[in-house]
Amino acid sequence: MGNIVAIVGRPNVGKSTFFNRLIKRREAIVDAVSGVTRDRHYGKTDWNGREFSIIDTGGYVIGSDDVFEKEIDKQVELAIDEADAIIFMVDVETGITGMDEDVANLLRKVKKPVFLVVNKVDNNKRSEDAVEFYSLGLGNYYTIASINGSGTGDLLDAVVEALPEKEESEEEELPRFAVVGRPNAGKSSFINALIGEDRYIVTDIAGTTRDSIDTKYNRFGFEFNLVDTAGIRRKSKVKEDLEFYSVMRSVRAIEHADVCLLVMDATRGFDGQVQNIFWLAERNRKGIVILVNKWDLVEKDNHTVKDYEKLIRKEIEPFTDVPIVFISVLNKQRIFKAIETAVEVYKNRSKRIKTSVLNDTFLPIIEKNPPPAYKGKYVKIKYIMQLPTPQPQFAFFCNLPQYVKEPYKRFLENQLRDHFNFTGVPVSVYMRKK
Repeated sequence: MGNIVAIVGRPNVGKSTFFNRLIKRREAIVDAVSGVTRDRHYGKTDWNGREFSIIDTGGYVIGSDDVFEKEIDKQVELAIDEADAIIFMVDVETGITGMDEDVANLLRKVKKPVFLVVNKVDNNKRSEDAVEFYSLGLGNYYTIASINGSGTGDLLDAVVEALPEKEESEEEELPRFAVVGRPNAGKSSFINALIGEDRYIVTDIAGTTRDSIDTKYNRFGFEFNLVDTAGIRRKSKVKEDLEFYSVMRSVRAIEHADVCLLVMDATRGFDGQVQNIFWLAERNRKGIVILVNKWDLVEKDNHTVKDYEKLIRKEIEPFTDVPIVFISVLNKQRIFKAIETAVEVYKNRSKRIKTSVLNDTFLPIIEKNPPPAYKGKYVKIKYIMQLPTPQPQFAFFCNLPQYVKEPYKRFLENQLRDHFNFTGVPVSVYMRKK
């Protein structure tokens, strides 16, 4: 199971800038307006060979009358509860504020590694000013400048060292199919219908589910673990932000899955929350099957299925080679088709192509459709092999790998899909120096 690190602190201390630097892409919005990080942002990074997920939370504000900021506070508390380690970021420019002290009071009660990080320290004078943060009572601190990355190496060394090792159990050797999706989409009902018993509590209240539970399942002569981001939600957690909680559980389930069955509500559409979970699975290079539940509630004609599929595929471009199954858990329509499809996707993800077959297939295609010349230089691809990874990754060896651009890599990926069937599985194409 992957580790999770949460970045917390009051507004405007530079959390989003730090997050963006860690995941090496600009996903979080960086702005000097309080509360701009309205949506939680999730990314995966690695340091010294150790992968972990990063959560950029909203700014923590205690005692605010603003409803939105109160929701952020709840989400920050939940992130702290779920994370394996917490980075508490403060700002050397403003010094210690009342809000910093409020967060520190919260974190002193946490029985997890907490790293006090003083941001915007980019000269000796600011290094001296940072000493005042000892008074927060959280021990030693780390000074960084997230805008240019200064000091982040030492911080990440300490974070990675403090992350707990995740134990592997015997059951985890079986393939894992994770049932994920936004609250109240029908995840638990789907599993209940499959196993023929009410193992999971199902109500019409979003967020009844709490903890992920594994069920061994055998269908079509194939045994696997069926994982629901499910369980019983404690009464003390009734005030949780359920949308955020759904994604938190999905992060953990997706990281440890082989195939993700993304259950969505047909009456709500492929909205932002569903898309967020889809791209989490794609970025983690997992197999994906989209299950459109409650299809019985949709008014249909001869074109409804095609039109609905077209809308979904538009949202998931360029990764459109994903199976979409229209189901009704209530009426048990196509629920076994969903599992059969997931098994096929798992087999696609585990597929190994012989090097001789790859080269016999691709070298003629490449000769007929070579990479475009760049600055008068011609790229010659001479050899192809599949890398020994759990998911499909292919190395194309050539003389000038730096001149092969994304459109041609996509062409190669599409050819791989056309010839070897990797439906439902992200495929990675790498250019290597021969």
